[in-house]
Amino acid sequence: MDLADFDYSLPPTAIAQAPADTRDDSRLLVIDRGRRRLADHRFRDLPDLLVPGDCLVVNDSRVIPARVLGHDTSGRPVELLFVEPAADGRWRALVRPGRRCRVGTEIHAGDDGSVYFRIAGIEPDGTRLVERRYGSVIDAIERYGLPPLPPYIAHHATPGGDDHERYQTVYAKPPGSIAAPTAGLHFTPELLDRIRALGVEVHTLTLHVGPATFWPIKTERIEDHVLPSERVEISEPVARAVNAARAERRRVVAVGTTTTRALESAAGTDGVVHAIEGRADIFIVPGDRFRVVDALLTNFHLPRSSLLVLVSAFAGRETILDAYRHALAAGYRFYSYGDATLIV
Repeated sequence: MDLADFDYSLPPTAIAQAPADTRDDSRLLVIDRGRRRLADHRFRDLPDLLVPGDCLVVNDSRVIPARVLGHDTSGRPVELLFVEPAADGRWRALVRPGRRCRVGTEIHAGDDGSVYFRIAGIEPDGTRLVERRYGSVIDAIERYGLPPLPPYIAHHATPGGDDHERYQTVYAKPPGSIAAPTAGLHFTPELLDRIRALGVEVHTLTLHVGPATFWPIKTERIEDHVLPSERVEISEPVARAVNAARAERRRVVAVGTTTTRALESAAGTDGVVHAIEGRADIFIVPGDRFRVVDALLTNFHLPRSSLLVLVSAFAGRETILDAYRHALAAGYRFYSYGDATLIV
């Protein structure tokens, strides 16, 4: 399919610049893909839209403060976005400006410039291998890093205190993501308690969100796009719970495209989900069969993005684009800090 088929016009005023006052006060557009019907709700209504026995699966990866600002030995600014750990204590990182950061380049960071990084190698995709002269890279990230807000948020260069809390799910545990699994940002502990009290199972897996979530598709045909893999872990008990739900014809409700990618990557051709600790490398496009996920809770996605392609594969391209047109007319807020959809 042509990439142009996954484009739509979005006015800048529709892009959310801050989250809702409370997490579950965001709006929720329910998309009935079978009947092509739409219904407007608040996220706090979610318990009324689930049924006892549903198997709700969330991604519990914690966003790390992956964006570190520094300067080279000539005093020129350098920005590091640490992606994931590599071997020997090194980390893979996206670096700007890349042309100045050749192998051997030293970068100083920290309040007084006393933290020393060194470019130790360059991967085929341009990602830098970064090492720290003294101490560990992760310690420097946790101490000096900033929340990696997406660039369409106007204050992404100077995130505030609220961003440290709100660009993180309430159930986040293992650190490793460089972007939030945004569908989960709307949950509160109280809402999760209400959901469990209804008899809905809530299970967690981990997919550490990497550059795949924001790298644009640049090929004219979406099938030619190579989607980077991401680190994933699904435990044996969670795999059993999902398989039991499928065997008993209970719905598997994925919270987010990352959860969907994890579950579908871990499933065999028979739809059985296997425990995994490795990489999710699947790229879901229209025409692919979903073997595990029955319903998808997700935010609104960027035009021409792999995430828009995924939700279009799940619900149908025209259904999604019609829903997005409705959302724009109804004043929904888009992207990471914006509102959500429930596709059933």
